[in-house]
Amino acid sequence: MRKLFCAAGALVAAGLILGGSLALAAEKPVTLRIGHPMAPGNNVTVGYEKFKELVEKKSGGKMKIQIFGNCQIGSDRVTTEAAQAGTLDMSSSSTPNLASFSPAYMAIDLPYVTDPKNQQKLYKALDEGELGKALRKVANDIGLETIMFSEYGYRNFTSAKKPLKDVKDLQNMKIRTTDSPVEVAVATELGMNPAPVAWGETYTALQQGTVDGEGNTFSLLNDAKHSEVLKHAMDSQHNYSMHILLMNKKKWDSLTPEQQKIIREAASEATAWQRAESVRLEEKAWQAFRDKGIDITILTPEQRAELKRKTQPVRDKFSKEIPQEIQVLIEETQN
Repeated sequence: MRKLFCAAGALVAAGLILGGSLALAAEKPVTLRIGHPMAPGNNVTVGYEKFKELVEKKSGGKMKIQIFGNCQIGSDRVTTEAAQAGTLDMSSSSTPNLASFSPAYMAIDLPYVTDPKNQQKLYKALDEGELGKALRKVANDIGLETIMFSEYGYRNFTSAKKPLKDVKDLQNMKIRTTDSPVEVAVATELGMNPAPVAWGETYTALQQGTVDGEGNTFSLLNDAKHSEVLKHAMDSQHNYSMHILLMNKKKWDSLTPEQQKIIREAASEATAWQRAESVRLEEKAWQAFRDKGIDITILTPEQRAELKRKTQPVRDKFSKEIPQEIQVLIEETQN
C-alpha cells in the first residue's frame, strides 16, 4: 500500500514538474523576424516599426519582432523565397516583385486599374471584403500567410537627365523596372527601353547612366536619396502598388490562437496608421523634390488619358493570365 502511495506521489510530482516545464515553455518569448528592402524612414518601414511596437505591447513582451530592412538580408524576392522555405519568418515584398510567385498579384499592378479617388473603397475591400480573402488564398497556395496589406503608393516616372514635359518624352528612355512582366510591358508600350535592375543597385545605375530614369513613389525615391541624382519627374500615377507582409504558413499555423489574435490586431492597427502616415510622407517628399530643384510636370487630364490609352494593350494581355475573380473584385472598388 505504501509502495502504491509513493508511486502515486511520484506521478503527481512528475506531473507538476512537467506542467511547470510546459508553463515555462509557454512563457518563453516568441521572436519573429521580418526582412524587407525599404529605406529607413520610408512609409513601409515605419509601418513595420509600428507593427513591432504593437505586437510587443499587446503581448506584454512575450512576442518579439526583429526587423531587417534596407535590403540587409536581401531583396524582396530573396526574403520572400526565404519565408517560403521557412528560413525567415516574414517577408515584405512589393506586388510587382510578387508576380514571379503568383500571376494573381499582377492584377493590382496593371496600369490605371485603380485611381486615388477610390482609395478608401479599395482599402475596405482589402481589409474587410472578398478581395482581401482572395489574396490571402493566393498567399496560402504558395505556402504563405498574409499579415498586412501595407500602403506603397502610386508610381511616377522620373528622369536623371531628360525633361519629362509630355508623354512623348518617355520614348527611348532606358527605364529601371522590377522583374514584373507588367512593369516591363508598360515601359515597352510607352516606347521606353525596360531594364530590370535590383532595387539596391538602382541608385548606382542612375548615377553611372546605366539607366536614364525609374518609376516609383516620390516618398521612396526621396527616402532612398535617389532625389540626389534625379532632375525631372511627372505625376504619371501609372500604377498602384502595395507592400504585402507575408509569413511562412507553417510558422503561422504553429502559433497559438492568442498569438495569432495579437498579430491580427496589431497588423490591423498598424495598417490604418501606416496608410495615414503615407499621405503625410508623400506630401513631404513632393516638397523635398521641389527644394532640390527637381522639375515636376503635372499632367493634364488629356495627357493622363493618353497614358491610359497607350497602356491598354498591357491590360488586355495580362488579364488573360490573372484570375478573373480578382480582376472583378478590383473593378468593383472603382465604381
